[in-house]
Amino acid sequence: MRYLILAVLLTMSLAAMAQRQVLDKMVATVGGEITLLSEVEEQYSYAKSQRNGAVPPEARCMMVEQILVNKLLLNQAKLDSIEVKEDEVETQLTARIERILSYMNNDLKQFEEYYGQTVNEVREQFREDLRNNLLIERMRTKIMNDVSVTPSEVKDFFRRIPKDSLPYFSSEVEVGEIVYKVPINKEQRRVTLSKLEDIRKRIVDGKEDFAVLAQKFSDDGSARGGGDLGWAKRGKYVTEFEAAAYKLEDNEVSPVTETQFGFHIIQMLGRRGNSIHVRHILIRPEITDDDIETGKRHMDTVRTLLLKDSISFSRGVKKYSDKNVQSFNNDGRMVNPGSGNTFFEVGDLDPDVYFAIDTMKINSISKPIEFRDEGGDYFYRLVKLMSRTTPHKANLAQDYAKIQKAAIESKRNEIVNKWVEERIRKTFIIIDRQYEGCANLGPWMKENTASTIKP
Repeated sequence: MRYLILAVLLTMSLAAMAQRQVLDKMVATVGGEITLLSEVEEQYSYAKSQRNGAVPPEARCMMVEQILVNKLLLNQAKLDSIEVKEDEVETQLTARIERILSYMNNDLKQFEEYYGQTVNEVREQFREDLRNNLLIERMRTKIMNDVSVTPSEVKDFFRRIPKDSLPYFSSEVEVGEIVYKVPINKEQRRVTLSKLEDIRKRIVDGKEDFAVLAQKFSDDGSARGGGDLGWAKRGKYVTEFEAAAYKLEDNEVSPVTETQFGFHIIQMLGRRGNSIHVRHILIRPEITDDDIETGKRHMDTVRTLLLKDSISFSRGVKKYSDKNVQSFNNDGRMVNPGSGNTFFEVGDLDPDVYFAIDTMKINSISKPIEFRDEGGDYFYRLVKLMSRTTPHKANLAQDYAKIQKAAIESKRNEIVNKWVEERIRKTFIIIDRQYEGCANLGPWMKENTASTIKP
């Protein structure tokens, strides 16, 4: 059975949300949760659009089952009084709206034309779905709490894989890096501070509105919403920003505050327990061509020290690398966000890193590589090729971590399968007759004494 896959949170289809026509036809009830025909058809339309219309005949039946599993999880989450706090919902709502706007090049007019609603109206439309998704995720986590496997279980799992079905793994590499952020020169620092002090004075003197000035001057995505960052708990923001924010009284504007992202002024909009609601204006100083060239010369010098064995790579990381990059606390080793370990298939690397290591030998050091982060800051990195594997069929000696991960997923699958099967038998379920031809829905209809088919 496939319930772990089926229990994965349903992705909210943005296209479907834009075109939703709510049909007041209920096609399923799971406990206290209802399913409308529009939910099924939105998922089906979205799947067709992603596959150029090539969906299997049973696709709609599978989508109904996906929805039913999620309704079962949601119903149980509410029965178990699982909690989702409002600031969590707000944070994810903000991130979702930011992501959609980024797809539209931050064009508010395009957003409103596409959805036929303002940003705030769309936020409200998304709110309940997002809260339910968080409840579903919490319920799944509760069911699979602390799943682990022993080494013997990993070996047994691997032995059960037919020899002719063993995956073939591409070449993988481990890569170390020393990352240097190009610093701000003194003149640009002075200009930025002066500009932000002037903006702050205009706000404090009551001459201009914070939100209007944020829209005009702020250098981050929150500018569109007047600098509003929504509700957040302590620990969300970087230390310097948080220290300044938590000192503020309602409506007070902070002094200019420097963080790794640039210079800010912050206004307190409200407090709720340990959570705060603030807005800010961020200005990033301009990095000049001379600054970039100076950064390159600095990294050339670091590379020379490494090549001459004047310092070890590990020592170079501690002395010269940016403390804010993840690799700094991993002795310079880059971490693959997809796997959580330090191994990358070469195709998964940043193209600049890929081309740098393509012809390198083990333990070689690249020339300085220039790059920019999402915030637009300039960096240089030196890359060291730590190791490289050859393409091979899966085996325990080389691929234990991957096989262990697959074994854990298999065990989680079994746990969720069992939970769903048991919960179906104990939950009142009604499914519309139009789906009685779906073979995969048999357990939801026939094996459940509490279930029935709507006439």
